[in-house]
Amino acid sequence: MVKKTALISFLILGLIVQSVSSQQDAQYTQYMYNTITVNPAYAGSRGQLSIAGLYRSQWVGLEGAPESFTLNLHSPIRNSRLGYGISIINDNIGDGVVQETYFDAVLSYTIDVAQHAKLSFGLKAGGNVLNLDFNGLRNFDAEIVDGNDINNSFSPNFGFGAYYHTDRFYAGLSSPNLLESEYFDNSQRDANSVQFLSKEQINFYFITGYVLDLNGNLKFKPALLSKVVGGAPLQLDFSGTFLFNDKFSFGAAYRWDAAISGLVGFQLTDQLMLGLAYDKETTELGGTQFNDGSFEFFIRWELVKSFQRLVSPRFF
Repeated sequence: MVKKTALISFLILGLIVQSVSSQQDAQYTQYMYNTITVNPAYAGSRGQLSIAGLYRSQWVGLEGAPESFTLNLHSPIRNSRLGYGISIINDNIGDGVVQETYFDAVLSYTIDVAQHAKLSFGLKAGGNVLNLDFNGLRNFDAEIVDGNDINNSFSPNFGFGAYYHTDRFYAGLSSPNLLESEYFDNSQRDANSVQFLSKEQINFYFITGYVLDLNGNLKFKPALLSKVVGGAPLQLDFSGTFLFNDKFSFGAAYRWDAAISGLVGFQLTDQLMLGLAYDKETTELGGTQFNDGSFEFFIRWELVKSFQRLVSPRFF
């Protein structure tokens, strides 16, 4: 119990207020179904109104571990080249010690570059609200943390993206948040106190994938997500997913030097899809007895009938 409490304290301090020079965006195993949070140019690319929610519980069994919830809506605007979207992300660390909520509005513009190829450009604008309870940290560690609580601190931000896709291939480059916001800094205070700096860093994403027809009922999609941020290692997510009869998907993913994952998806109707994913850490943290891995649950509903003639491949 003492070792577990110490680890909880270390993780929360490390994730929140330890001398941090970079803070990465939240990561998702099922990012391929949550693309608008990574690239605003994706808005409207599915050719129909699409509403999706995703819940991620990281390091299940570890008290105070991160939880994330995302909700997004996007659609093309009829008889135009424009698409629009709304994205909401809520991150919770330490059972309410840190809560951060992002609100973004998205606009995209699409041009035809070939008969079956489109190139979209996207912009997003919004911001995030941060709440930080320093007293809550003392529930995990007796050490006094020198800092003032943060209540509903708002920081504006904006981002951009480009997204190219055909019937089988897609590639995108984006940076969802371009402003580097500093939330708190006591690095110049008494040397005996806990030193920390929290600062948002610019994250750059590259995504790509290709759909292959293996036979009349089975498709296979290899995909890649890469993320670059100053002060942190390069993140590479490789995945391979099969789609059977346009109804059932299954596959696996590997996050470089971090985790392995399994994914399944169910297209229950033309409008409704459910997805599940499980991650197992390949780091030392993954071998601890109180870490049961990370879980994700995904749900998407689409207004297919109203935009039937515009529907792009369901697999991305």
